Amino acid sequence: MVVDAEGVSFEHQGQTADFPWHHIQTVHYKAGPVGTVLMVAVVFPDGRFFEGMVSARNAATLQEWFTEIAPVLGYYLAARGR
Repeated sequence: MVVDAEGVSFEHQGQTADFPWHHIQTVHYKAGPVGTVLMVAVVFPDGRFFEGMVSARNAATLQEWFTEIAPVLGYYLAARGR
């Protein structure tokens, strides 16, 4: 998964799903059922959503992601209105 100025992108086994910010209403995330999985949902204005899971190498890496993802998403979601 990549979150950058373009939007949110997921890649799995050579397939890529790109979601530009102007198509995204919000992004939700939480820990998955396994202690090293980040679950992410990209929500569209019409209520549809796309879910993806990202596996971390270990629980410490997952915790690092949790400290980094909120400010990154907040920055890009807020920038849509500028």
